[in-house]
Amino acid sequence: MFYDFAMNRRRFFAFASLLLLSCTIVVGCQSKPAVQTPATITVSAAADLKYAFQDLATQWEQETGNKVVLNFGSTGQLAQQIERGASPDLFAAANKSFIEALDQKGLIQSETKLLYGRGRLVIWTKPNRELALKDLKDLTRPEIQRIAIANPNHAPYGIAAQQALESIGIWQEIQPKLVLAENIRQAQQYAETGNVDVALVALSLSVHKSGKWQLIPEELHKPLDQMMAVPKRAQHPGLGQEFAKFIDSQKGRPTMQKYGFVLPGEKIAAE
Repeated sequence: MFYDFAMNRRRFFAFASLLLLSCTIVVGCQSKPAVQTPATITVSAAADLKYAFQDLATQWEQETGNKVVLNFGSTGQLAQQIERGASPDLFAAANKSFIEALDQKGLIQSETKLLYGRGRLVIWTKPNRELALKDLKDLTRPEIQRIAIANPNHAPYGIAAQQALESIGIWQEIQPKLVLAENIRQAQQYAETGNVDVALVALSLSVHKSGKWQLIPEELHKPLDQMMAVPKRAQHPGLGQEFAKFIDSQKGRPTMQKYGFVLPGEKIAAE
């Protein structure tokens, strides 16, 4: 049988060249850094964080290229959503007790729990309201006919409002005047639209918004120590924790201070 050495030699070199080219391509691909696709995280946050977290989300997006979808509501209702299967990448509550309760039910990554601030409660009225309200006892005056608070059944600021009114002994007296809102932001909206005369709301919703407000002494209610954590069902747990750390970082803390939150390690200023 005639054997074509020349042809087989050509085939050998062709195969060797192809193998070398393949190796070069593989090595070249491995040497290039992988391009990270921007992700979108979902953050469920208490309504008192509306303005602060909108600013913080914008800052974080600009720094990382990722996106943040914010879901605001009353802390109790957001916690119930998580219990029913909701999977935000971060949950920021207006009271740490709700995070602790979810943790006890095995729904929170315990190591991600982080105290990020203490909220304050204020008496708030529209700027054109001719009401000189110095303290909570003024709410009993006859010209004050409707008062909005967040629902104490599921909203930490509503619970604090009830505690403060009970502390000075007027909770029962003003029951006929109370209008319950789903969350603290809705309570403020009732006052903004004139549906109520006054609202007890968060300082964080008041400091950079037109309106008249007066701080309620903190000793009248339990502290509104606020905590955040990553739920166990989070789709992007690592990014959720990164955003939480950003909020509590040297870059994020000034924004929280801007909106009136007392940060961990700080003392409350004299009132």
